[in-house]
Amino acid sequence: MKAWLSQKQIPFTEKNVREDQAALDELKRMGFNSVPVTVINGQRIVGFDQEQLAKALAS
Repeated sequence: MKAWLSQKQIPFTEKNVREDQAALDELKRMGFNSVPVTVINGQRIVGFDQEQLAKALAS
């Protein structure tokens, strides 16, 4: 995920749920228990779905 975003020169904020309890709490509040979860303009994308990521970035 990070490599894909970096390659496309898309800025992002990484949150490590293993090291950051607040990030884990945020993930759980969103209703997720696994990663990656990417939030783009309020849209939540689970997993590394390039097609969905590209669509969300285009809107």
